[in-house]
Amino acid sequence: MTRLIILFCCLFFSTNDKPKTTDSHSIEKNMIQKVDSAAIEPISDQDIYNAKALESFFKKLQENEKHNNQKINIVHIGDSHIQGDLMTNEIRKNLQQKFGNAGRGLVFPYQLAKTNGSYNERFRSNRTWESYRNIHPFKNVPIGLSGIGLWRDSGGFAVELNVKDPAYKFNTIRIITPRNQNMFDLATSSQTNIIQSTERKVITHKIKKGEAISTIADKYNVSVAEIKRNNHLKSDNIRAGRVLKIQTNETKPKAIKNSAFVSLDLESDSFSHYYNSEKALDKIFLIPNKDASKYELNGIVLEKDSPGLIYSSIGVNGSKFSDYNKYPLFFEQLKALHPDMLVLSLGTNESYDHMEAPAYIEQLRQFIKKVKEQNIHVPIIISTPAPSLLKAKRTNTYIFDYARSIIQIAESDNVAVWDLYDEFGGMHGINQLKLQGLIGPDWVHYSKKGYEKQGDLFTQAFLSAYNNFKLKN
Repeated sequence: MTRLIILFCCLFFSTNDKPKTTDSHSIEKNMIQKVDSAAIEPISDQDIYNAKALESFFKKLQENEKHNNQKINIVHIGDSHIQGDLMTNEIRKNLQQKFGNAGRGLVFPYQLAKTNGSYNERFRSNRTWESYRNIHPFKNVPIGLSGIGLWRDSGGFAVELNVKDPAYKFNTIRIITPRNQNMFDLATSSQTNIIQSTERKVITHKIKKGEAISTIADKYNVSVAEIKRNNHLKSDNIRAGRVLKIQTNETKPKAIKNSAFVSLDLESDSFSHYYNSEKALDKIFLIPNKDASKYELNGIVLEKDSPGLIYSSIGVNGSKFSDYNKYPLFFEQLKALHPDMLVLSLGTNESYDHMEAPAYIEQLRQFIKKVKEQNIHVPIIISTPAPSLLKAKRTNTYIFDYARSIIQIAESDNVAVWDLYDEFGGMHGINQLKLQGLIGPDWVHYSKKGYEKQGDLFTQAFLSAYNNFKLKN
C-alpha cells in the first residue's frame, strides 16, 4: 500500500512539473476561426505588435485622406510567397480601394528571366536575355532592385510590356538601371518608311532539246555560275523541258518597306529615366538606346496621374535575408521607389537551411541596417513566416522560433510585427490549412486561395491598427 501511494505521488508531481503546452485541438479551433471565417471580425491591438512604430506612416495616410494630394508608397519584400504577387495583389487592391489607386508600382519582366511573376502584366521580347538571381553564389552581375539581374550585351531587341488589368493603365513609366545609366529608349508605336530602289529583272527560259547551259548564258549575257546559283544546280548538266530563272542585267524599280520604332522623349532624375503620357497607356516597348553598349534592366515603375497608394512587391523564389544582403545595388535602388513604409516577409527558406533563430535575427537586422544606411528611415512591418512542414513531413519548429524572436525584438528594434504564423494556426494548425485548400501539396507554398486569404488578413490587421491610431488622435 505504501509503495502504491509513493508511486501515485511521483506520477502526479512529475506530470505537473512539465511546462504547460497549448492543446493542439484548441489551436486548430482558433485557426479555423481566424482563417476560415468569411466575416471580418473585430481585431485586437495585438494583431500588429508594436503598432506605434507605424505612427508616422499613419499620419501620412490620415493627411492624404483629408487632402488627397500625394502619392504614398509601400514596398513589400520577400521570397517566392511574394514573387507570384498573389498575396500582395490582394493587399494592393484592398488598400487602394480605401486610399486611392496611384499606380501599379514596381514590375519586372520575370518571363524574360524564365520564371513566374505577376498576372497583372506580361512581357515579350524578340531576343533572349541573360539572368541571375540573388539566391546563387555572389557574382559580379547587375542584381539590384528586383533581386534578379537581367541583361544583354547587344541591341536589336524590343521588349513589349502589356498591362492586363485596366485598373493599372499608367501615365508615367520609370526605368531602373545600374547607376541610372541611359540604356533604354521607349516607344508606343512604329512607323513604316518606304525607300525607292531597283532590282535586276528576272525572266524564265524553258530548256530546248540539245541546248547547253553555256549557250543559255551567252544568250542572256550572264555567267554560267549565276544560272547555277539561282537555280540550285550542282553541275552543268541540264535537261530539256526544265524552266530556268534567269536574272538579267536589266533593272526595274522596287519599293523597300522598313518599319522602325519611334522613340519617345525621356526625362531623367536621380533615380530613373522616365516618360510622362497625357493619355493612359496599357502597352509600351523598351528598345535599345543608340548610345548604349550594354543593356541591364533592374525594374520598371508604373504610376498613374492621381494621388493615392502605390504598393510595390519584390520577391525572389528561394531567397533569404542574406541573399538580399549580398548585393549593395538592391539597397541603393530601393530609394527609387521612395518608400514610405516597408513590409518584410522572409524566413521560410532560412528554416530549410536549419538556421537557428539568433542567426536569422542577425540577418534581419543587417538588412534593416543596410536600408538605413541609404538614408531610408521609414516604418517597417515584419511579417512572421507562414506555417509549413520540412520536407513535407516534419513540423517546422524553426519558423515557430523565428516568429517568437521577431515579436520579442519588436519594441527594442522599433518595428511593427504582423504574426501570420499565428493567424494561420501556428505549429498545430497546418492540417486544417490542407483541409481548407489553403496550402499546396509541398506543405510550403500556398494555393491562390491561401495567398489571397493572407492578403485579406494582413489588410484587416493593418486597417484595424490604423483605425485605432485615428481614434487616439
